[in-house]
Amino acid sequence: MCRKRSVTRLMAVCLAGIAAFTMTACGDKGDSDHNLLVQKEANERVVNLFSPMEKTDPGAENVARTAFDKTIVMAEERLGIKVAYRTYTAEDYLDKTYDDVTLDRARNNLDDIYLLNPDVTVKLGEEGKLLDLSGLENAGNLREVVRMANVVDGKLVAIPQEVVAYGLFVNKDMFEQYNLQLPETPEDFLECCRIFKENGIETPVGANRWWLETFVLAQAYADLYNGGNADAEIAALNSGESKYSDYMRPGFEFLKTMIELGYIDAEKAFVSEAIEGEGADFLAQKTPIVMAYWGAANSDTAYGKPDFNLQVIGFPSHRGQMPVISMTGFGIGAEAEHAEDAMRMVDVLISDEALELYAETNRVISPSKNVEVECIPALKPLNDRIQEDVYVLATNAGMKVEQWGNTCLIVRQLLNGATVDECMAEFDRLQEETLQGKGE
Repeated sequence: MCRKRSVTRLMAVCLAGIAAFTMTACGDKGDSDHNLLVQKEANERVVNLFSPMEKTDPGAENVARTAFDKTIVMAEERLGIKVAYRTYTAEDYLDKTYDDVTLDRARNNLDDIYLLNPDVTVKLGEEGKLLDLSGLENAGNLREVVRMANVVDGKLVAIPQEVVAYGLFVNKDMFEQYNLQLPETPEDFLECCRIFKENGIETPVGANRWWLETFVLAQAYADLYNGGNADAEIAALNSGESKYSDYMRPGFEFLKTMIELGYIDAEKAFVSEAIEGEGADFLAQKTPIVMAYWGAANSDTAYGKPDFNLQVIGFPSHRGQMPVISMTGFGIGAEAEHAEDAMRMVDVLISDEALELYAETNRVISPSKNVEVECIPALKPLNDRIQEDVYVLATNAGMKVEQWGNTCLIVRQLLNGATVDECMAEFDRLQEETLQGKGE
């Protein structure tokens, strides 16, 4: 859930559940076995969890979902509580987004636990619709980056099962073919692209309509998150003393340069889905650079089995290669019907035991400071930086203007022909509206 997802309808399984309930209500009341079943179900302790994916997807391997379900089963068995999945699935981008549906459900107290995208975490946290999770026993094991990203008005309102790191996926063989070092700075990166272009590589950077903001965020916030003054800088942004546009401008100017020099195909990127748009050319060694998330290096359906030496590095910044980190998290409704059981459930899901199971299944970065999973060699350069606490947060609930989604949308304006100044004006408008309390 690292980008906005479109949604169309409640899952068929939910509709089947409604139909089953209707048939039960109209059934033979003289059936003693049936009555015993109803009583047993009524006495079960249940928490309702709303998430963007179905519990099972027959015929398709879904490792992420498998890991999630394993931890749910662990918590169910330990607590004697059942989790009822309520899901909305992505299919048609013209319909409501998952975030829109989640906001509506949480504001109307329709579920107990929600899997939240960062912008929704901010909105619901500011509205007082989420419980403070900082008192959970296992919250004390969280990495500092997790706390920073999920605190709203002093309350820890969401906790993830993984920390998602984005990086540059590069074909190291192609770099070595032209005697190029892997880039550290924006200037290094542009020079590599120039050499590739001059040697007949038509589009050095494969891009899509979702992830180019990673270049911007790496350059915008390299100092903020790694300069030792993050709290003060974020406070200045939230008060209006500083402008988001001043942070963002270098990254947008960098993207504009890449577009003008033909290093990115803006028209193709504007309409391309993640991996689907650029993946084939990268795997066919027609383009040496793409951007993706950590898990794509482990997945055979993405970049897990390339025919070349894959390396995943941070994005170029004046501080060197910079990982960009995002995360979604579990939140609990402030007026949840089963709030106490939901708190117990989340506490087990974020225990070191559950997070180790999740991380080992998915081979991802754990939110717990006590859980480490050995990564594949391709991910080592990115992981080394993260273990050194060098990173930029793409999602931070402490920032009043949501970063990931807004930056993505404004980058799309750039791809569609907007000037850098027009893009900066959009950031200024968002900041002004937020300060005036006009945001949703």
